[in-house]
Amino acid sequence: MHGKFVWYELMTTDTKAAEAFYKKVVGWSARDAGMPGIDYTLFSIGDHQVAGLMTMPEGALDMNVPPAWLGYVAVDDVDATAAKLSGKGGTVHREPDDIPGVGRFAIVTDPHGAAFALFKGTGEPPPSLDQMAPGNIGWHELMAGDLDSAFAFYSELFGWTKDQAMDMGEMGVYQLFAHNGQAIGGMMTKPKDVPAPYWLYYFNVEALDAAIDRARSEGAQVVVGPMEVPGGAWIVQCTDPQGAFFALVAPKR
Repeated sequence: MHGKFVWYELMTTDTKAAEAFYKKVVGWSARDAGMPGIDYTLFSIGDHQVAGLMTMPEGALDMNVPPAWLGYVAVDDVDATAAKLSGKGGTVHREPDDIPGVGRFAIVTDPHGAAFALFKGTGEPPPSLDQMAPGNIGWHELMAGDLDSAFAFYSELFGWTKDQAMDMGEMGVYQLFAHNGQAIGGMMTKPKDVPAPYWLYYFNVEALDAAIDRARSEGAQVVVGPMEVPGGAWIVQCTDPQGAFFALVAPKR
């Protein structure tokens, strides 16, 4: 499991509106997690839980942090990995802590400031959903501060390996990375006009144009695309009505 993305979480300003939006656009079902002392919604596709939803902490709002999706990466030991990350130039923003009955986590950023979380669950992990199944997260993309040093950082931390590399001309190299031999994402040096590095998550839908229509009708803004990518898939990058950045990927228009 070490190095595998296992959970995704949206922190936003209007959870009810966000719940309705993603149910309509991605096809998720939603239910309250029933966690004492916290309002937390679980998104599922069929019997598989894929993501969570919660209100942004007041401290984040005070710092003008926008709503955003956060990816959780499984590790063998949260405390040891957080210490290793810190030693390699990353920052631990929330020290390792326990979620009773769920697992242990830490919120961190890489040396250039892209945020993600470390996680180790309690008990056996649930059966995994096929990476490209509708409603799952099919791709993980890092707009890095610097591709070479970012790849070295994540490779040493999670054991990710290089897959194909695509020359994007003036935009530089788009480097695919793999976990246990399977390509799970790509990373590249961010364009100069992008203010800060970030992770972007691609949600699988069955057909892209219909999903774009659903997203627009619910208040989303299309930022990039739609466009075809190597391998024949189609993608679009959007902001949801609260301003969180997300992407959709489908095998057909």
